[in-house]
Amino acid sequence: MSRYLIIIEETATGYSAYSPDLPGCIAAGKARDSVEREMHDAIEFHLDGLRRAGEPIPTPRSQASYCEVGA
Repeated sequence: MSRYLIIIEETATGYSAYSPDLPGCIAAGKARDSVEREMHDAIEFHLDGLRRAGEPIPTPRSQASYCEVGA
């Protein structure tokens, strides 16, 4: 099982998400939990398409961390 980082951003109409390791794999939704579910489905669909096309499956490499700074 692989774990792909997803980046979730708030928009004027809800949320959008993408995975830095899977260019072109995106999702959008009105609520954060719905965009996470949509992104999970989008990643599975994206990887299935790559497999069917005989393309290599990208290795998850992205990481994230937070940096706290004074206000």
